Amino acid sequence: MVPIPSGSDWLRVFVYGTLKPGESNFGPYCAEKVVYQQEAIAHGQLFDLPLGYPAMVEGDGEVRGYVLWFSDRTVLHHLDKLEDYDPHRPLQENEYLRRQVPIFDLHHQPLGSAWTYLMSLERIKQLNGSPVLGGIWTGCRSIG
Repeated sequence: MVPIPSGSDWLRVFVYGTLKPGESNFGPYCAEKVVYQQEAIAHGQLFDLPLGYPAMVEGDGEVRGYVLWFSDRTVLHHLDKLEDYDPHRPLQENEYLRRQVPIFDLHHQPLGSAWTYLMSLERIKQLNGSPVLGGIWTGCRSIG
């Protein structure tokens, strides 16, 4: 097994939807750029959107996904475009908000923090999102 990259030069992103390994956007946005990947947990609540992708809000539940390590920090710009996030726009004009959140391994041991994309609960309600009770999303259906 490849060791977890250490140091602060790495870009770390927690993904829980179409950017996860095996999902539709992993190949075009991440596959050739990922240095390391690990299953991980973030605190929050996951929703399945009728649009075919999920959204996460902050909360006390567990969302399972992956933390992806990148050496190229420009990846974040491409992910921002995919997630319709522009840090220079008013917050309400963004589909998602990019935030750093604490992440944990599957044994609940801290892994530090990583960027992730969160959606407001208001927007999730507008889109008729439904809770993913097990905190794991895949394809157009949730597991739980």
